[in-house]
Amino acid sequence: MSSGLIDAPTRPANQGPPRRRRRWLWWLVAVVTAVVVAVAATVGGAYLKLTGNVKHIDVQAEDLGTRPVKVATKALNVLVVGSDQRSGKNAKYGKFPGERTDTIMLAHISPKRDNAMVVSFPRDSMVALPECRAKQGLPGQRAHLGMINESFNSGGITCTWKTVEALTGIRIDHFVKVDFTGFKGMVDAVGGVEVCVPEPIHDKKALLTLPAGRQTLKGEQALGYVRARYSLGDGSDIGRIQRQQMFIASMVKKVMSGETLTDPTRLFGFLDAATKSVTTDPALTPLVMKDLASSAQGLAAGQIHFITTPWRYSVTYPGRVEWVEPQSKKLFQIVARDKAVDGSGVKGGQAKVARSKIQVEVRNGTGRSGLATQVAAILEERGYHIAKIGDAPRKPYPKTTIAYSPNGAPGAPTLTRDLLSSTARPVPRATTARLVLTIGDDWKGLKPLRPDDPDNLKGFDATHDSCASA
Repeated sequence: MSSGLIDAPTRPANQGPPRRRRRWLWWLVAVVTAVVVAVAATVGGAYLKLTGNVKHIDVQAEDLGTRPVKVATKALNVLVVGSDQRSGKNAKYGKFPGERTDTIMLAHISPKRDNAMVVSFPRDSMVALPECRAKQGLPGQRAHLGMINESFNSGGITCTWKTVEALTGIRIDHFVKVDFTGFKGMVDAVGGVEVCVPEPIHDKKALLTLPAGRQTLKGEQALGYVRARYSLGDGSDIGRIQRQQMFIASMVKKVMSGETLTDPTRLFGFLDAATKSVTTDPALTPLVMKDLASSAQGLAAGQIHFITTPWRYSVTYPGRVEWVEPQSKKLFQIVARDKAVDGSGVKGGQAKVARSKIQVEVRNGTGRSGLATQVAAILEERGYHIAKIGDAPRKPYPKTTIAYSPNGAPGAPTLTRDLLSSTARPVPRATTARLVLTIGDDWKGLKPLRPDDPDNLKGFDATHDSCASA
């Protein structure tokens, strides 16, 4: 399916941004954290059955070492991990021994229970890992520089808990671990989740075939959609994270809508599937869930915000990412102190569309091989969604241009302000909201990223329409 602006061939898959081995990043666990504990107590007599579904793992205080002080004492910070275990029913997705985590997030729920923030940590982040002792058949972890998800493989959920606290300075109250096979049941229980597919998908690895357009995905299709990587966008893992965030935003809207909350059968089906998939610490008791539910019933989808820890591709460790400072530290301080991103001085006064809501197709109009790939990687680091990388239909292009339709016009100024030199060109008859950046011979690069850029910490809320940026 063409972007509707300019037709161009897609760059071969082996010329995309840095690739990583296939993994599944299960952003759906954010829904489990923010929704299950918030509404479990509203289903009357089914409450005991639902809490009986949940499994527990004890986390000992002595294994966590010196811990951060809880600043916002009444706020709730929940560590959320997605477990990729390939035994039993999971074996159909590829047999691998043991258990690993493909998602690490922190869900912060405000003291008044009127808003929530879900901060994701890219699993390929190179960070300073703390020491964890060997326990329950796991080898333990020595203090070293490594990928953040190593902690789970080395010391389980306890070591991951200790690692996140050490890196962020945020005191964690509870954890939730989710088995990704519960994903399909949750999607089916709410009647499917609507997504917008900009181009037809034929992905043999993800067992997925979908036509282009807005459509509702059921369990197996939804699983394939969030698993797919190389057949969509620029093929990068960060691109898949962005797509999964949008999927979760759509699911949160469905779960928090009257369509689900006012339907006892549908609500119970979702909660039953969700609670069967989770493991928590023993302190996350039915009483804690009940108290939280009583105070969080007014939480609407618009008060759930998704933010990814500011990152960049690592030059020292190819195929890995590093956190950007001081932006990451500022984000963690905002969470620890329960300060809203929009009201913390992070957001500036100049109105513009956030980069996280803009999809860009990058085309190389020069004779410089690989330039589109390089530019796409930089734009992705800044938070843009890379929809496609390709060559311009003719070369050379003397001027760098940004082509946009009436639907894409709101996002064009944001991209224009990030480039040192470009010309915006409206395409009145086009309908897609995607921006098409054609790199010309006058390409000068991007402007330096300011530490106080108001978009650095801006994610999107759960009311975001994934079709709005297709």
